[in-house]
This record gives sequence, structure tokens and C-alpha cells, in this order.
Amino acid sequence: MTANLLTLNSSKTEFLLIGLSKKLAKINNSLTTTHSARNLGFIFDEHLTFSDQISSVSNSCYYHIRQLRCIRPYLDTKTASTIAISIVHSKLDYYNSLYHNLPKFQITRLQQIQNSLARAVVKAPKSSHITPIFLSLHWLTINERIEYKLLSLTYKVLTTTQPSHLYNLITVQPPRSIRSSSLVTLARPSTSSSLRITDRSFQYASPRLWNQLPPPPSVNPALISPILPHPVL
Repeated sequence: MTANLLTLNSSKTEFLLIGLSKKLAKINNSLTTTHSARNLGFIFDEHLTFSDQISSVSNSCYYHIRQLRCIRPYLDTKTASTIAISIVHSKLDYYNSLYHNLPKFQITRLQQIQNSLARAVVKAPKSSHITPIFLSLHWLTINERIEYKLLSLTYKVLTTTQPSHLYNLITVQPPRSIRSSSLVTLARPSTSSSLRITDRSFQYASPRLWNQLPPPPSVNPALISPILPHPVL
């Protein structure tokens, strides 16, 4: 900040320490810390549980869903779906790659929001089965959207090498006999960790999800990209 001739405003600055509970308990500091803080519109908490973030998203989404239900009788299905996607789905998708591998009950909270939104769009009762509704709307579930975001980001990183800080976290693995040489696979990190939170990082999640992609159907070899032969996501 000094280099850029900026002054720190203490009244608008929060100090957040992120780590495991046992580790944080051992830290002695003279600064007053906060349990959660908002950064770029996303609420980070000291243990990266994202409970506060999901609660904030839940309150905002349900408010808009209630408003949508009020005007739904005057809208056709296409218009209602457009409103739902632009106002509510955009909140569920915002930085949703950070939700990867969260505890099931946290993902369930987000899924319940999406279920309520889908029923509002098609004017279905709360007791109606949600799977046919999702199929009719061509919507992916929360977990599927999270994985789609990570895979799309991986594809972008591999094809453009940007952003560099993510590109440096993944390594293309030499072809093996067990997989077609026309496929690109990613190497898993050499260091292992028993911490569940580690598996949530891009460095671990990206190779695992990417290597689970099914092989593309048989096509003319001349049509296969020499750089990235996986199917476009």
C-alpha cells in the first residue's frame, strides 16, 4: 500500500485468520480477528465452511423466489425461467467452484434453493418430484453445476494457459497404455494429505474430475484437436 501511495483505513479493514481449529487455537496475536469477512462479494469464514456465505445466498435467493411466485401467474414458462436463471441461478453459480466437496448438508441447503426455484418456474407443488422438473428445464443440479464450473475452468486453463497461477498447479500426464493416446490426462499431486479440505483445492479437484471424463466417441482422427482432445464442455 505504501508503494502505491495508499493509506489503510482501519475502520473499513477486517483481519481474518483462516485455518484448522487446533491451529488457530495455538496462535497468539494482539489484533482483533473476525470470524468471517466478505471479499469480492463472497463471505469467507475462518474454517472455510462457507456457512455464512450459504446463509446469505439462501436469504437472498428465497426472497427473489417469493417475488417470482407472486408474478408467476402473469408470466409464460420461458420468461419465468429466464428471470429465475438471471436473478437466482446467478447467485447460486457465483464462485460456486469454492463449494466443491463441501459437507453434504451444506450442498443440500443449496439444492433445496434450486428445487424451490424450479417448482416456482413450472408452478409445481412442493410435494412434486424434482427430477422430471429439472429434465424439462434442462437444468443441472448443484453438484453437477459445481463440477461443470471446475471442468470448464480446467479446459480454459489448458487451452489458454491462463490464469498462470492456476496453470502452474496442473500438469499434463504422459499418455499411458491404459488410456487412449489421443486423450489428455492430468497428473495428480505427488504429495498426499489426509485433510478433507485439501481435496477441495483446484490442484487436487481439477485432475480428479478431468480424468473421470468419459472418452469421446470414435471420430475421424483428423477432427481431434492435437492440443486438447477432450469433448468441449
